[in-house]
Order: sequence, then C-alpha cells, then structure tokens
Amino acid sequence: EADVLRFLAAFHASGSIYKGKRPVHWCFHCKTALAEAEIEYKDKTSPSIYVRFKVASDLSGLSPALKGRTAYVLIWTTTPWTLPANLAIAFHPKHDYAAVEAGGEVYILAKRLAPVVAEELGFKETKILATFPGAALEGLKARHPFIDRESVFVLGNYVTLEDGTGAVHTAPGHGYDDFMTGAAYGLDIYTPVDGEGKFTPDVAKYAGLNVFKANTTICEDMRADGSLLKESVIRHSYPHCWRCKNPVLFRATEQWFISMDAADLRRRTLDAIANVRWIPAWGEERIANMTSGRPDWCISRQRQWGVPIPAFHCADCGTVLADEAVTLRVAGLVAERGSDVWFVKTARELLPEGAVCPKCGSAALEKDNDIVDVWFESGSSHGILGKRPDLPWPADVYIEGHDQHRGWFNSSLIIGVGAKGGSPYRTCITHGFVLDEQSRAMSKSLGNVIDPGRIIGQNGAEILRLWVAMLNFKEDARFGEEILRRLVEAYRKIRNTWRFLLGNLNDFDPAADAVPDEDLELFDRWALETTARAGRRILEAYDEFEYHVVFHSLYQLFTVAMSAVYLDVIKDRLYCSAKASRRRRSAQTALFRILKDSLALMAPVLPFTTEEAWEAMPAFPGKTDSVHLGLFPTFDATGLDPVLFDEQEALMAVREKVLKELEKAREEKRIGNALEAAVTLAVPPGDRDLLEKHAAELPALFIVSAVSLKEGSGAELAIEVGRAPGAKCERCWTYSTAIGSSRAFPTVCPRCAGVLEGRAT
Repeated sequence: EADVLRFLAAFHASGSIYKGKRPVHWCFHCKTALAEAEIEYKDKTSPSIYVRFKVASDLSGLSPALKGRTAYVLIWTTTPWTLPANLAIAFHPKHDYAAVEAGGEVYILAKRLAPVVAEELGFKETKILATFPGAALEGLKARHPFIDRESVFVLGNYVTLEDGTGAVHTAPGHGYDDFMTGAAYGLDIYTPVDGEGKFTPDVAKYAGLNVFKANTTICEDMRADGSLLKESVIRHSYPHCWRCKNPVLFRATEQWFISMDAADLRRRTLDAIANVRWIPAWGEERIANMTSGRPDWCISRQRQWGVPIPAFHCADCGTVLADEAVTLRVAGLVAERGSDVWFVKTARELLPEGAVCPKCGSAALEKDNDIVDVWFESGSSHGILGKRPDLPWPADVYIEGHDQHRGWFNSSLIIGVGAKGGSPYRTCITHGFVLDEQSRAMSKSLGNVIDPGRIIGQNGAEILRLWVAMLNFKEDARFGEEILRRLVEAYRKIRNTWRFLLGNLNDFDPAADAVPDEDLELFDRWALETTARAGRRILEAYDEFEYHVVFHSLYQLFTVAMSAVYLDVIKDRLYCSAKASRRRRSAQTALFRILKDSLALMAPVLPFTTEEAWEAMPAFPGKTDSVHLGLFPTFDATGLDPVLFDEQEALMAVREKVLKELEKAREEKRIGNALEAAVTLAVPPGDRDLLEKHAAELPALFIVSAVSLKEGSGAELAIEVGRAPGAKCERCWTYSTAIGSSRAFPTVCPRCAGVLEGRAT
C-alpha cells in the first residue's frame, strides 16, 4: 500500500497529476467513477431519435437561396437524456453539407446522408437549396429545442457519415469527444446530473428524475412542440459496470487524473511498448492502439475503503493541497500502520509538519475522501521488485489473460514508465481461457466446470501439467473427459519409454562402459543425432515460451523415432549380444544419453516423473542430487556426418516400405513373426550404392532373418518376402542354416553360441 502511494508521489513529482472536471464512466448504482477496464459492453435497448434545432443565425452568408429562410439543423441521438446538457452541434470541417427543403421546411445535414435521412423521416420530395463545407458553419448558432439557450456550431474531425445526419449533438459534460471539443471552444463542462443518476435542480422540468427514466418524458415533450421528428428503438452495445452489471453514464465530475501527455507520458509509453517482447506478437499492436487513443487516466474512486489519494482542501478558500511531499508523508505512515491510518488519524496528524494552504496560508486543512483506482493499485504490483538482489526490476515476464491489455498490462506499463522510466516487464505473455469440449466458457451456471483437484486426485498433477504443456496456451483451450483420456495415454507412453530406457541400463556404468562417439554404431549415432535435433527444437521452444512445441517434439521423438523404430530395432542387440560387447554397450551408451537429456528437457513439465526417473538412473560423474538442480543439455554436434545421417534416413524410408510388405505377408499367412521372413530387394541403379554399403545392417533394421540384394529392372525398389531358410534359433528367434554348428549349444545360431560359450565380445 505504501508502494502504491510512492508511485503516486512520482507522478506528482513529474507534474502529471491534476484534479479536474472531466467526463468519466460513472455508475450511479455504485456511486463511483469507473476506469475503462471496469467496463463491460452488453446490449441495451435505447430510444433512437431525430431532433431539430432551429437555426438562430443568418444563413445568407452560406447561400443567397437561404436569405430570409427559417432553417433547422437535424441531429440523431440514442441518449435523449443528454439533451438538457447540449451546448453545441459539431460538424466535420471537410464534409459537404446541404440545406435541403422538405415539406416546406429547410434542414441542414450532411449532403451524402440526405437521401437516407429523407427516407428515414418519410420526406416525399426534397430539394437541395445550397451546399457548403462544414467549416463554413463554424460559429453559427441554433436554439436549444426545449431550453432557453443557444447551441453553438463547432467543428470536430470525429464526426462521421456512417450513420445519423452528419451533425452531432454535443454535451461537453457527457462525452469524451464532446468534452475535448467543448474545451477547445471554451464551453462550460456542464453536467446537470448528480451521483445518483438524477437530474439536478438546474433542469427544473426534470429535476429529480433518473436520466434513463426521463428519456420517455423528454421525447414526449419534444414531440408535443414539434422538435422531435422521429422516435424508434435501437438495440446496441452499451457500457455496463463490471460489478453491479447496470448501465453506466458518461458524466463529468471532479476527479483526479494522470495526464497522458504531460511529461510526454504517452509517447514514452509507446516507446516502451516497442521495446517489450510481446507473445503473441499481436499484443504489441493491441496495447499500442489502446495507448495512442486512451484519454487521461481517471485514478480516483468514491469508496469508503481502499488506498487513499492523499489530498486535503482548505476550509477557508477551498484550495486543494496534494503534492509529492504530502503523498510521501502519508506513504511513510501507511508503511507503518496500513492504509487505515488515513481514516483514523486527523488531517493535522497526516500532514507534514507546518503544512498550510498554498494559496491563503490557512492551517485549516481537511481530508478529502477519494481512494486510488484499484487498477492503479494492481499496476503498482511491480513495487515488490528492486528491493532484493534476487528480485530485480524490471520483471522478466508478465503473464495474464488476453483481456489485460486494457487492464493490468496497461496500468503496470503506464506506472512503470511514469514512475520508474520504463516498462516493468521485458516480456509480456498473453494466455487464453479454458473452455469445455463444446468450446463453451466454463461457468457454474452451465455446470461444465471441471475441478482441477478432482483431476489431480484421480490421475495426478502430472496429467494436468502435461495438458498445459501440450496446448497452445495463447489461444482458448478445451478440456473434458475425452481430452483427459488422451492425456493419460500420452503420459503413459512417455513414462513407459523412460521405464524401457532405465530397464536396459541396469548393468551399465557410464564411467566404465560408455563407448566413445567415434566407436558408436551408426544406428546409435543416428538416434543421438535425432534426439539432438529434437532437443535443439525444444530448447528454442522454451526460449520462445512455445511449450506445446516442447511437448510435441518430445512426444514425437519417443513415439515415432524411438519406440516405433530405434528401440524396437536395438532390442536384439540389447538382449542377445554379449553383456559387455561393444555393440551392446554402444546401444546402452545411446540409451543413457537419450534418457539423461530427455529427463532434463522435460523436468519443468513433468517434475515428479522426471525426478523419479533421475533417482533410478545409474550414477555418473556430475550427476546432481535432483534433476531440477542440473542444467539443460547443450546438444553440441554429435559428430555424425550429415551425409551418413541422410543415408540412415534414406534407409528408414526403405524400412517403411519393407514393413508394409511384411504386413501383407502376415495377412496372407505366408509368415507369422517377421523373423520368419527373408527379404529380397530388387534395387534400381540409383539406390544400389546405398543399400550395398549398408547391406550388413539391413536384417537388424528390418527385424528379419535375412536380406539379399539383386539388380532391379524398374525405376522403383521392388520387395519380395519369402520364408527364411534354416531353423529357428531358440535364443534370438532368427532363422539360420547354421543351427547345430555348436556341439555345446546345438539349438542356437552361431552368434548366440559364441555368446553362450563366452567367445563373443
């Protein structure tokens, strides 16, 4: 709370805070001003009326055709209740306007809209008497339709020709554009509406009436005197209070504001926006547009609780005292006793010693009762930073929902720039919201809310984490029972892959048994390079906050490259080669490195599962007590020649074709297990060198008993599948014509016999 006031003091120091009468969103149910972020737009039914103002000025200067003619300016509005506050009518300086004769009367309106308005009002015949630019109307006047005063003609670039008449009813106390125009022309910021949404005694005829209820009475009176030409009903988007859900007013009141242009705050904020990393990138344009067009920030609220705006007024002359020194004095007291100190201490106890009215010198100063906008409070949350070495200012990341570009992101940014000279965050991330499986927002009323506690209780927190990681969090995300089932299956595949890796490292000592890179089998080097490529994508995805890429890269690595190919192929080496043979140790070396690297990569996503697997890993030099105490792998070059990697990838493509033919042979009952097969490849000339170079590796790659090559006659590889000759080895299940060559082990193949006899290395 004290930090909030210290930030406020910084704005005082820069001269950015002022108290003034400006239009703000006002909730007459809550009796307080509202910020833009506290507004919800919902449909509302309103009157749609066309009203005429009788021109009081001589129009002969516009055209001789108008000399001596009575004319009316036509306006259209959906807020009849603002008409008592009308002081002007705005025209666009560059649009063409026309004096149109209809039914014996002359009406002034935008020339382009004349046919549309004529049809809307039922004018059967119209005649354009004169045309002139809007700029020519400036300074002329009309009579208010039901109040004895004049309405001056002013110019405004915000006037459009999209609807209405091109002449805009202007009440400086009830609209932002109206206010700016009124200020430019020196008009009174007139607001004959009180805090309860009722007309003040200034408007004697309607005094005490709620403004929305007064719409009907105002329209009836104008219809009776002929100034109302048409009334209908329109349903349109209208601002509502986010707390009480009632429609609000745009009403000028005395409030505290932060000027967006004093101290060059708007430009400096836009500069800061350009230096922030926005994820997704569209966030930059969205918040920049909001900053470019936003009015001064109304930071005061009328509440009986909250962080006060330290301000005092002189009981003798009414002058307000609120500055940096006063605010810092109160901030010090709040730091000791909390914001309630403002409400329990007297003005003299709160003021700096010797404080007097800056105008008349009186010591009779009294407290004001406004509190600071809650968005100023939330925007001050980065005040916790910069006080400890481990919490520097600015923050690395702010993350919130995509509704916060006009809320927390916005208020934090303005306060950071205004009070500390820059953005309080280096990166700003926007996330979506959780929907049900029918893409509906979850709500209690629909009964479609899923309790995270139930998911954790049934399946563990890791499942929920995995869901967050696998989706693109920048968009709205669906969640339901079907998605949950898929999550459980995905988690099981990842966990089972780690279990397989661990199970095959039971007898592996990395310090003693690891095979150097240059001695690894080509297939093992391919697996490490494939893992490294996935790892580099994952590390880049972490840097880019693309967590769904992290998950999908690892999931694809495990299910496609590992389980479906690599781990399947090397089972023969792992289970049937000699325990300490180089070929088996080569496979284990690859498995160890894949396990260690993948656990580190997924530790932020699956912290419990990776920790459990890390504890079960073989000890190795540099192994940390926890996976979370280690660093990400770097994935330096694996030493695999890119040409060899491409050759292995080409062999994988051949493998896919062979597997399809093996499946056909199984369906046709020509073979049972794939190891019963012998495959003959009829190789076209372009593929011959590759397959001959790696001929010895093909049986293991295809998981068959034999592979032979012959010259193909066509341009495409042809595959023949037959039964493998010989008998089945009882140990490795491959078929061989040399079964029985070992007297000690007559039922196994020569390779297995060598292992059993201790001859294989």
